Amino acid sequence: MYMRYVICLAWMIILWSCNGKTSVPDVSRIDVKLTTERFEKSLFSMDTVHIMEGINSLNQKHPSFTNIYLARILNADPRWGEDTTREYIASFLRFYKPVYDTAQQVFPDFKPQEKELKRSLQFLKYHFPEYKAPEKVITYIGPLDGYGDILDEDAFLVGLHHHLGSSYSLYESMLVQETYPTYISRRFTPQTIVVNCMSNVLEDMYPDQLEDKTLIVQMVEKGKKLYALQQLIPEKEEHLLIGYTKTQMKECYENEKTIWSLFTQNNYLQSTDFNINKNFVGESPRTMELGEASPGNIGAFTGWQIVKKYISNKGNIPLKELMSTPAETIYTVSKYKP
Repeated sequence: MYMRYVICLAWMIILWSCNGKTSVPDVSRIDVKLTTERFEKSLFSMDTVHIMEGINSLNQKHPSFTNIYLARILNADPRWGEDTTREYIASFLRFYKPVYDTAQQVFPDFKPQEKELKRSLQFLKYHFPEYKAPEKVITYIGPLDGYGDILDEDAFLVGLHHHLGSSYSLYESMLVQETYPTYISRRFTPQTIVVNCMSNVLEDMYPDQLEDKTLIVQMVEKGKKLYALQQLIPEKEEHLLIGYTKTQMKECYENEKTIWSLFTQNNYLQSTDFNINKNFVGESPRTMELGEASPGNIGAFTGWQIVKKYISNKGNIPLKELMSTPAETIYTVSKYKP
C-alpha cells in the first residue's frame, strides 16, 4: 500500500441560480461501500509501559496503516533502537493525549462524516463510474504541524487533529502557525473533512501540472476542479470548497467586476511569469492588489466563475467531458465578462 495524493433519474438541463448551483441528480440508488477504522482509539489505548507489545497489537488490528503511520506520519526512524523508538512513541502519546481527548469529544463517533463522505462517493460514481475509490476511512491523530487528510491506495486517511474547530487553542501555537497560519487553520473544522477527501480524489484523477501555463489556463483549470468539487458535494456551501470565510465569498461576488478588471487591465491573463501568477493562484492570506481584507487564490475564484459561465452557455455536458475540455476553449466559449 502506498500514498497518493498530500449528479434525477436521467440527464437534466443544468439551470443556474444566482449563486451558481446546479440541479442535483438522484444518486440514492447508487451502491457504494464505506467503513471506518478509528486507528487513534487503538493507538491511545496502548499501555505506555509496554509500547512494543502495543505496536505489535496495532499491526494485527490495523495491518495496512500501522507502518505508514509510524514511519511517514509520526516519522519514527526504523533504524532507531528499541529503547529510542519506545520513548519517542510514549512521549508522543503523553504530549498528544489532550488532542486525542478533544477529538473524542468532537467525534464521539464518525457516523455523520462517514454518511456525508458516502453520499459524495455516490456522486463520484455517478460522474466517474470507472474511478476506483477507497472503501475505507482510517481516522488518526498525528502531529499538529504535520499531515492532515491523505488519499491512500486503500483508504481515506483523515487526520482528526486538523478538524477540531477553528477556535481550538493549539492551532494558535507557534508550532502550528509556522506551518498552518490562521488563514489555513481556520478551515480545521469537521465540515471540511469531505471537502479535503474529495479534493484529493480530484487531484488524483487530474494532477496539477500548470507551472509553465498561462495565468488564464491555471485559473480555469483550478476553476474546473472547484466546479467538479461542487458537483461531488452539492450541499456544501461554496466558501468551504475554496477555503474562504462567508464574508470573503460574499464580497468576491459583490466585487467580481473589480476582480476581473485586475486581470484584464494589467494584461495578466497570458502571463507565464511565475512571480506574477503565484500572487493569484494557490494558498495565500490575501491578494495584495485588492486590499488587506481580500482572500488569496483569487484567480481560482475567477476561474470557477468562468467555468460556470461556460456551462451556462453550453448547456448540459457530462462532468467528465468538462474536465477534459481545454481551458482556453472554456474561456473563449464562456465569453465571461462580469
